[in-house]
Amino acid sequence: MSATAQPTLTRSAPPPAPANQPSWIIPEPGPSFEEIRLFRKQRLAASLRLFALYGFDHGPAGHITVRDPEWTDHFWINPLGQYFGHIRVSDLLLVNHDGDIVIGNRPVNQAGFQIHSAIHKARPEINGVAHSHSTYGKAWSALGRPLDALTQDSAFLYGKQALSDFTGVVLQADQAQKLVADIGDSNFAILKNHGLLTAGLSVETAVWNFIAFDNAAYTQLLAEAAGKPIPISEEVARFTLGQGGGRNTDPGRYAFQPYYERIVREQPDLLD
Repeated sequence: MSATAQPTLTRSAPPPAPANQPSWIIPEPGPSFEEIRLFRKQRLAASLRLFALYGFDHGPAGHITVRDPEWTDHFWINPLGQYFGHIRVSDLLLVNHDGDIVIGNRPVNQAGFQIHSAIHKARPEINGVAHSHSTYGKAWSALGRPLDALTQDSAFLYGKQALSDFTGVVLQADQAQKLVADIGDSNFAILKNHGLLTAGLSVETAVWNFIAFDNAAYTQLLAEAAGKPIPISEEVARFTLGQGGGRNTDPGRYAFQPYYERIVREQPDLLD
C-alpha cells in the first residue's frame, strides 16, 4: 500500500435516496458531493470512537469503511495502528480498489483493505462495512454456529446470519473472495474463529448492526452459561423479524443517532 497523489477521478451522479426510506430516518445532506462526503466521514470517525468506547478495539485489528458518494470505487477507512479513540475526520484515508492511498499519509491495514474492498466491489448497494475482534464476537465465533432467537433483539437476526470458515489472516485476494462468497447478501456474518462482520446501506447501520450483533452474542453466552435457554418459536421469530423493516430501508441509522449525539458531545474533537 503506497500513498499516491490524488488522481483525476471520474464524477458520478449524486446517489439516489434508498427506496421506501421511512420519513423519520435522518437523511444525508445534499445536494453536493462535498456535503455528503463530510457527513459520511463524520459518521465514520464517530463510529471508530464508539468502537473504542465499547472495547471493540484490539491492537491494530479492526476496521470500518464507508463508500465515497462520488468516487464509488473508493472507500474511506481508518489508518493502521491509530487508536480508534483518537481518530478524527482528518485522519481518515481514502483508498481505491487497487490499494492506493489516494488521500492520507498513513498506512492502511492490509487485511482490512482486502476484506472491505472485496465486499464494496461485490455489493454496490452496501455503503458501510464494520469488523473488529470484539471479545464476545470472537468467543461466539469459536462455536461455529449462528445465534439463536433468544430475545426480541436477537430475533431481528433470525435467518440473516452467514458463516465463513477461517483461512488465516486475510492478506490475499482469494481469501477475501471466499469470504465474500460465504457472506452472500447477508449483513451479519460470523467469521469462524475470528469474529463478527456487519454491513449496511449506510455506515451508521453497519455499525449499529455490529453493536447489536455483539450484544446478542454476549447475551447468548451468558444465557448458556447460566442454564439451558428457551428460544423464541420460529413463527414468532419470523414475525418479529418482519417488524424490523425491509431490506431496502435503513432503520439502523435511526438507532445509531443517539450514539452519534453522545460521542460528539463528549468528544467533539473527532470532527476536526
